[in-house]
Formats: sequence, structure tokens, C-alpha cells
Amino acid sequence: MIPLDLLLPFVFATVLIGLAPGPDNLFVLTQSAQHGYRTGLIIILGLCSGLIVHTSAVALGVAALLQTSPAAFMALKTLGALYLVYLAWQAWQAAKSHANPQSNAPSNNLKAMQFYRRGLLMNLSNPKVSIFFLAFLPQFARAENGSIEQQIFILGLLVILITFLVFSSFALLAGFIKPWLAESPNAQVLLYRITAMLFLALALKLLWGS
Repeated sequence: MIPLDLLLPFVFATVLIGLAPGPDNLFVLTQSAQHGYRTGLIIILGLCSGLIVHTSAVALGVAALLQTSPAAFMALKTLGALYLVYLAWQAWQAAKSHANPQSNAPSNNLKAMQFYRRGLLMNLSNPKVSIFFLAFLPQFARAENGSIEQQIFILGLLVILITFLVFSSFALLAGFIKPWLAESPNAQVLLYRITAMLFLALALKLLWGS
């Protein structure tokens, strides 16, 4: 059992981390503004599913292996950056479609499972999440409190719960502007283009950021 004097600072730190601007919550904000609050929640479920994998990786030692293998780390970062570039291209094409309804640009009417997959891949393709979990979670696990692996899983589940709650508030706030966007094609085009540039910036940061 993890004592309260460890859990309270852990919860506080996790909330602050969830509120800090990052690829995942920016993704939730932009997609919720474009597609609505419910879509944002589906994306958050995908992101949180990815966090389950990262938590398991830390508990089982996979993240430590990734940290010691520069080639594997760079390969995963490259795949993540390519996925972000793909999302940027889709957002730019959606902007063209809204700017010119008669164009042959692909439709952006995605199904719930596609949005879930986007959230999942967005999270899994960022190896820095596993490395962060490897550095963060063990700080609050103590051998005298029982199995380290069980404590890591408990802490990881708390991160997932807090992340879901914090990101849901982002989705709700962003969802409020969707009706206004629906009435303003120019605003939709602008938001899609901002989203595309944001994804490109995140791709570059993932590849060359610290």
C-alpha cells in the first residue's frame, strides 16, 4: 500500500504535468474544437490506452531497454514524427476542402474508432512518454511498501485517471467553440491550418527536441 504522504505529492505533480502544454493535450484541444467534445473524449480514451502500455513498459523494464538503445529510441521517434506529419497533411487537406467545397480533397468525416486510433498512435509513437514514466513513477515506489511492480501499476493507473479528468476539461472547453466554427467556414479553414502547423512543429520537436 502506497502511503498518503507519497500519494498526495504524486497526484499534485501529475495534475500539473497534465495542465502543462504538450503534444497530447494540444491534440485534444484542436480535435475537440474541430469535431466536438465527444470526439475529444474518444481521443482521450485512445491516449489513456497508450498510457497503459507505457506503464506496463516501465513495470516490465522495457522503457529502461529503450533508454539504453539509441537506435531503437530514434526509430520510434522517427515513426512518431512521420505520423505527426501525416496528421498535418490531413489537417491541411481538410482546410483546402473547407476553403473550396468543390475540390477533390478527402473528407474529414472520421468514425469513432479512427479517432480512438489517432489518440492511441499519438501516445504510443512518442517514446519520451515511456522515458518520462521511467524517471517519474519509480520516485514514488518504495520497497518497504510491497511489490515495486504493483506500485508502478497503481501509480500508472492514477496517472491515467488524472490525465482523463484533466484532458476531459480541455475537450469540454474546446468543444464550446465548435458551434461557432460550424457557422464560420473561414474560421474552420484557419483552425485546420493552425492544426497542421502545430503537428509539423510537434514532429520537429519530437525529432530534435531535448
